Amino acid sequence: MKIVAIGRNYADHIAELKNEVPDEPVIFFKPDTAVLRNNEPFYYPEYTNDVHHEVELILRISREGKNIDPKFAHKYYDAIGLGIDFTARDLQAKAKAKGLPWTLAKGFNGSAPISEFMPLSEFPDLQNINFRLDVNGETRQQGNSKMMMNSFDDIIAYISKFITLKKGDVIFTGTPEGVGPVKIGDRLEGYVEDKKLLDFEVK
Repeated sequence: MKIVAIGRNYADHIAELKNEVPDEPVIFFKPDTAVLRNNEPFYYPEYTNDVHHEVELILRISREGKNIDPKFAHKYYDAIGLGIDFTARDLQAKAKAKGLPWTLAKGFNGSAPISEFMPLSEFPDLQNINFRLDVNGETRQQGNSKMMMNSFDDIIAYISKFITLKKGDVIFTGTPEGVGPVKIGDRLEGYVEDKKLLDFEVK
């Protein structure tokens, strides 16, 4: 399994971090060792002092494909879940300043909590899915799939031009505004519509 993630896919998030709007989707990876399942706690790593939450809708790839036409992309994923792209913002800032990859800032152990998946049949409109993240009972991020600059199908088509997608791969589709730091003792709860899919602590 590989995790392919999209950066800068919500205009409001681009603005809050004062980044440039990309001409094409920004792609990065997380290794399978980044995954946390079953609401396991997130252990704050010792090599950073500034871990931020970035909640995202995630897609589960259901069949192998490459060079996928956007009009057929919907045939290549079968479920949607919720994930958090934990980012060591201090490490990312250092890498960006030197023009280097974000791998250590995005791919460290435990940096990708993912929820159970919901079948596509539970969503009447894939272009109108609400999701949010609460930290200690306070809503920090909320978004809707209609706010994405690149749709699910466009993302799959773009990635597959360069990288073969395989069954079981997971795609992180970008985060809305409201990203911010977490600290030891925080409780994170993530929702898709009104269904709680994530509920874990930072330790």
